Amino acid sequence: MAQYFRWYQFYERPEGGIENALNILSDDVTVVSGLGTANGLGEYEARVSQLPRTWKNAHHVNSVDIDHAEGGVMKLTAQIIYQNTGMLPNGAVRSANLNYTIELVPGSTVLPLLSDVKIEQAGEIENAAYKDAYADNRMRSLVHYWLALVEDPVRNAAPFKEILADEFVLNFSSGAITGFEGLEAWLAGPGSQVEASTHIIENFSVKETTEETYEVSVDFDWIGILPGGVEMVAKTRHRWAVENDVGERFARIKSMDVEVLEKFRPRNQ
Repeated sequence: MAQYFRWYQFYERPEGGIENALNILSDDVTVVSGLGTANGLGEYEARVSQLPRTWKNAHHVNSVDIDHAEGGVMKLTAQIIYQNTGMLPNGAVRSANLNYTIELVPGSTVLPLLSDVKIEQAGEIENAAYKDAYADNRMRSLVHYWLALVEDPVRNAAPFKEILADEFVLNFSSGAITGFEGLEAWLAGPGSQVEASTHIIENFSVKETTEETYEVSVDFDWIGILPGGVEMVAKTRHRWAVENDVGERFARIKSMDVEVLEKFRPRNQ
């Protein structure tokens, strides 16, 4: 999901650079859309580099489903509403339903790579007002990457540096963390007490506070497995202050406040 939401970032903010679009793709990627078929990174780069920079694009994701296949391969299907200004004359807004079918293969990190992308139009939408989707897609990508790292049983702290501001504060229920050494200690301590975990996202919202800074609010339904196989559950509300550099792969968390909505307890209680 972190990679999927990153797919839209170059289209919505091309000033961020083409590299952030290419490094989510496998070298032999195939992309099929209304523009034709691109085989490999070179053809894809040549195609998207020709898109007019005067266009504005927005991608509103309605649904995403993922199926797991053998060898770590994932099949992702999604339905979105695509919006554009600049394609039609006189500033008219084009809106269309699109269906995505994406195959993802394992990469060298927790992030997989998109190896096959098929985009099909499923009908035009009349008289829809244009609404920017960059902030929502950018922040969802960050949230999913945070969860991917937290849920990774390797407990490697190094990748977190990419998504944390230079001076950050993480106000966890177990105490505040104000530096990278504290995060390393948390991963080796409280974080390591869970053998496996998953987070279900609810009530996601994002608000732009100043230019390139955002406030994210999201609830997590958490399920974890402790040593010995005991299943635990909890529900928390996260409020993040996020700073964004459009040229970086991900935005960065400046502060994180965690409120316990439902206390940690055995699943059967």
